[in-house]
Amino acid sequence: MSESIKGRIHQVESFGSVDGPGVRYIVFLKGCHMRCRYCHNPETWKEEGGTLETAQEVFDKAYRYRNYWKNGGGITVSGGEALLQMEFVTELFEIAKKNGVHTTLDTSGNPFKMEPEYLEKFDRLMAVTDLFLLDIKEINDEKHKDLTGWTNKNILDLAKYLSDHDKDCLLYTSPSPRDMRRS
Repeated sequence: MSESIKGRIHQVESFGSVDGPGVRYIVFLKGCHMRCRYCHNPETWKEEGGTLETAQEVFDKAYRYRNYWKNGGGITVSGGEALLQMEFVTELFEIAKKNGVHTTLDTSGNPFKMEPEYLEKFDRLMAVTDLFLLDIKEINDEKHKDLTGWTNKNILDLAKYLSDHDKDCLLYTSPSPRDMRRS
């Protein structure tokens, strides 16, 4: 394990119940390139700020809550965009798997690339991730660009890549502004 890789942490939630199965310890990371009009975490957009912690430090804090992780509970990493800090997340999940902890990655998939160097790193992460929560903001590419400022082509590539590798993945869409007005 590397003590040099540190994650930029926005905040944590010790008893999350909607970001994966069971009770979850959720780590919200800093940094996101998309600018979704209805983002519920815009304070995570900037990559600076937050606290810098090693994967071992984050795991040690999370593991104190393991008695609550029944029915598939464990650790979820979210954001911002967790894939912007892929090496840190991989290291955290490697530690978690060595300790028998269920791992979930909540991602919009925006940084995903079908490039060999990127896929090598992603495959290492994929090997220690039990569940992917893939937030597809909008299936129509033009609407996606209007909503987020980015294409969804690479995000759909990620969905296909996970499927082709038989990874557990739940696809969801964030609430639209229209849905938010109803609540």
